[in-house]
Amino acid sequence: MSEVFIKMYVDAIHSGLIADMGAERWQTLCVLAAFMNEKGECYPSQDLIAQRLGVSREAANRRIKRLYDYRWNGERLIEKQRVKSEKDKRFSKTIYRFREPCPFSIFKGEQPTNGAM
Repeated sequence: MSEVFIKMYVDAIHSGLIADMGAERWQTLCVLAAFMNEKGECYPSQDLIAQRLGVSREAANRRIKRLYDYRWNGERLIEKQRVKSEKDKRFSKTIYRFREPCPFSIFKGEQPTNGAM
């Protein structure tokens, strides 16, 4: 089992962010967050995102677009950058970056020293 954890700030609930963004965008954000690295970036394939969401690739693309277009207090939660392959200069991947006010961060878990959870 992976010892990398995603931390969600409870203010996402209390501030109204989750209610405002809706279940579909929230689910999409959570799936992207599961791939996030320490820099707040991830680059899962469209097929992998679709698989984790349980939807078609086309539906996943629509969801990502709606999440990308969403604003909370005028700010995007994610940015995206398309990267071209060095070999054939075609777009090979998209990097998603989590921005403030995104309610997630990532950290590596440590075993409690006193046996407490």
